[in-house]
Amino acid sequence: MNIQLLQHEIPVGTEKICCSLLRPAVALPAILFVHGWGGSQEQDLARAKEVSGLGCVCLTIDLRGHDLDSDRAKTVSREDNLQDLIAAYDWLAARPNVEPNAIAVVGISYGGYLAAILASLRPVRWLVLRAPALYKDEGWHLPKRQLHADQDLQQYRLTRIAPEDNLALKACADFRGDALIVESELDTIIPHTVIENYVAALSQAGSLTSRVISNADHALSEKNMRKAYNLHLKRWLTEMIFGAREDAAKSELDQTKPVAETA
Repeated sequence: MNIQLLQHEIPVGTEKICCSLLRPAVALPAILFVHGWGGSQEQDLARAKEVSGLGCVCLTIDLRGHDLDSDRAKTVSREDNLQDLIAAYDWLAARPNVEPNAIAVVGISYGGYLAAILASLRPVRWLVLRAPALYKDEGWHLPKRQLHADQDLQQYRLTRIAPEDNLALKACADFRGDALIVESELDTIIPHTVIENYVAALSQAGSLTSRVISNADHALSEKNMRKAYNLHLKRWLTEMIFGAREDAAKSELDQTKPVAETA
């Protein structure tokens, strides 16, 4: 996201005119999309294609065990999927056309929960959580499927939880980047209390935006619901990414000395 200021001389007949060329670096912001439990990268491909038009490198992934009919789904743990996410982040950050300090992570439900934890392990600049799930810290290495057998899970999600008492919320409390939380108004899986816990934990974020999709369920099962989410996501990412570019350009112009270059 660095900007170079280059001095040129352009021939005009037998004379020359002086000019200044502002050239952006090759590296681009990047966005990592993380689907929910039982989902796949198919959920994210369409919106990733749309968001890539902002001038971003986008990566969608399939977490191990995402096919709930597979044998792997019976044994995959939160630790396994967190390692999937770390590997994907590191691979994306290492791409030669990616600015490693300008990476967004967009997580849905279980993917939002993992994305929040990732933000404490890797330098995430922008964090998007749509209907982020919340789980007890206990049983971290158990198969993820077993967590839903816990009769107390829904009650846990209806409880106000301090950030220091939950791994994902603690990660949010330490997050200093910009965050967007999107809630579904009629969500019967992720109650409003969970959203309140995440919002409270993100009190130290550089900025926090919260949106509610009216009359929407957890899965965004209707087209108009998905359209509303995509609109919230694209508007917010546009504001964040273009704002960062403007700030970087201003900073570079204030600090960078012109570099002589012939035409």
